[in-house]
Amino acid sequence: MPPYLNSLFTRARRLFITLAKVMVPIMLAVRVADELGLVEMASGILTPIMSLIGMPPEAGLIWASCLFINIYGAVAVIAGLAPHLDMTSAQLSALCAMMLFAHGIPVEQAVVKKAGASFWATAALRIFTALFYAAFITWISRHTGFLAEKIDLSWMAANSSDAVRQTGWAGWFTWVEGTFYSLVASFAIIAGLLVLLDILEKTGITDRFTTALLPVLRISGLSRDAAPVTTIGILLGLTYGGALIIDEARQKNFPPRTLFLSLSWLSLSHSLIEDTVIMLALGANIWVVLVGRVGLTLIIMILLARLTRRWQAAPAHSFDQQTQGAD
Repeated sequence: MPPYLNSLFTRARRLFITLAKVMVPIMLAVRVADELGLVEMASGILTPIMSLIGMPPEAGLIWASCLFINIYGAVAVIAGLAPHLDMTSAQLSALCAMMLFAHGIPVEQAVVKKAGASFWATAALRIFTALFYAAFITWISRHTGFLAEKIDLSWMAANSSDAVRQTGWAGWFTWVEGTFYSLVASFAIIAGLLVLLDILEKTGITDRFTTALLPVLRISGLSRDAAPVTTIGILLGLTYGGALIIDEARQKNFPPRTLFLSLSWLSLSHSLIEDTVIMLALGANIWVVLVGRVGLTLIIMILLARLTRRWQAAPAHSFDQQTQGAD
């Protein structure tokens, strides 16, 4: 095997094992909790909260499935409830934004914790941001008529029978099969991302891209070293971005503040391509689920950067020192 391929396989395997040790136990625990009805129990708790922020009661079950399982699980629930959902475009867009801000919390925040940030702090950040943003969108709609038209989701009802979650042994078999394919895909994606990072670094694109991001980095508090892997996570997903940050943090010894800010950004806005397209396919408004969401993320990151300014950071990785000559 050529030296590069051997090195690539070794690096990808190391990252994959690190990720799998975190993901598989959490995925199993979530599956058991789902079988025991804990997701439905959580939806009962969330339903009154949904009413307070101007969402229909069904949104509680949808978001609970999204929080504890993933976006695809929530989409399946939407398909199952499609004949009974009575929502405006603003409510659907707000719900989709909530799903994008906060989903797959057990697995994704376990990866965040492994990468070096607090599980509970970043999980709370995602959940409260999702609730605030949804309440803001529905409030705007109620007082201005913005996106007040009704949404027709009947087109999903035809496929709702395929989206119903299986239970019992059939459900477990489907879960094992899906988990296996998910892990295989994760290894392939990790290897592909490592190749991409190597290409970007060797061609100098990483340095040019990082330089272009200097204004955003300055106000968001991120260090220059953390920019490339954070950007990849923002575009492609927290799980993969988190895995790369785990590896980069070991090599470059990122200070706690850098890790917290990078992982907070990833927690709030990641997989901007795939996940956003899914929400747009459901009928969500792009200004709500993409432009507004990214804008709010940037505002929150500015506030977090200021709040954590006194957080101890290693001088070698200080953004101010690395960009002193950029002004």
